[in-house]
Amino acid sequence: MDAYIVLDLETTGLSPQQDRILEIGALKVEEDRITDRYQTLINPDLQIPYAVQRLTGITQAMAEQGEKPEKGIGDFLDFCGEDILVGHNVIFDYSFVKCSAVQDGLTFEKMGIDALKIARKVHADLDSKSLGSLCDHYHIENKAAHRAYHDALATAKLYQTLAHYFETEDPKLFKPVQLTYKVKKPQPATPKQISFLTSLI
Repeated sequence: MDAYIVLDLETTGLSPQQDRILEIGALKVEEDRITDRYQTLINPDLQIPYAVQRLTGITQAMAEQGEKPEKGIGDFLDFCGEDILVGHNVIFDYSFVKCSAVQDGLTFEKMGIDALKIARKVHADLDSKSLGSLCDHYHIENKAAHRAYHDALATAKLYQTLAHYFETEDPKLFKPVQLTYKVKKPQPATPKQISFLTSLI
């Protein structure tokens, strides 16, 4: 590929429908060189679970100084352009961005490559295919794990390493595919739910 975007997110939880993006980290690679980057905190407008704050180091106060979701997501979509998306478990990051984009009336359709899928095929013998474990395996340094941009950078290095060793023998594994995630429409309240809510007023 001549150009692609490597993406990593930090989020308030694991559900794209219920949780929110907390941080976006992305970089653009052209001819195997990083030519641009995008990094921003997003204000999720909700309380960040303590476990997430502890894991990422992103405090409530930090997040509240972040961009509004519509601004951060809009700028990220502009940054992506038409480029292919690369990530470690890329469908996770794609699903969160797509949900946020749809909520703002924006379109986000992407071809993508999943470094995790590649690792599961070429390193079936490894106990863990997490980003951290694979970076350890290939001696890739990640100075700030669980911060979006640093994880995106580590993913870029991992992807290039996997491509160096395995793309020639299994080129289909490195071909981009259409990413798909169906955003569920909010369901209208049932009469029983409306009755219950009315009783609380």
